[in-house]
Amino acid sequence: MLRVGLTGGLASGKTFVGHALADLGCYLIEADKLGHDVLAPGGEAHDAVVDEFGDAVLDEEGNIDRRKLSAMVWDQPERLAKLNSLVHPAVWKREEQRMAEIAKTDPQAVVVVEAAILVETGSYKRFDRLIVVTCTAEQQIERAVKRGPYGKEDALARLSRQLPLAEKIRVADYVIDTSGTKEHTLEQVRAVYAALRSLSE
Repeated sequence: MLRVGLTGGLASGKTFVGHALADLGCYLIEADKLGHDVLAPGGEAHDAVVDEFGDAVLDEEGNIDRRKLSAMVWDQPERLAKLNSLVHPAVWKREEQRMAEIAKTDPQAVVVVEAAILVETGSYKRFDRLIVVTCTAEQQIERAVKRGPYGKEDALARLSRQLPLAEKIRVADYVIDTSGTKEHTLEQVRAVYAALRSLSE
């Protein structure tokens, strides 16, 4: 089984690339969805996050409101690091469990884990190969604003606090540039998929 990390920056197109790879035959694990699961009531990180950040992060139904939580931490590095320390180990454990399940049933599988901060956390080293998705900063801002919930100022501020894509590209095995047409992106995805498939056989 080949373990592949997939990352990029804010609104760089990594989700589109992940789903395109899944359409070609990869197994896709989306870290953001696992993050939802571990923060849900009964999830591994739920109680610890509520203990740390208080009832202010809960919505009317008593669920953690990820938008409220994000607003509390995104411009406070120490608080963000604390949140990550509570959530990431649980997410990584679920990723490892899922990859182990896939390896049992399909030893030649190409498993892609899509996650936002693989390089920042150093967890990209857990993977056999790393794909970094890139586009221009202007496109990142435009896409982030278009899909919501950010305004332009929010998108700019978030982008300024992320590791520059150029830094992520330095440790990438493959780079997919989504700044052109969807077809051009898909051509690159197909080429990367062929390379990954040849490694997994």
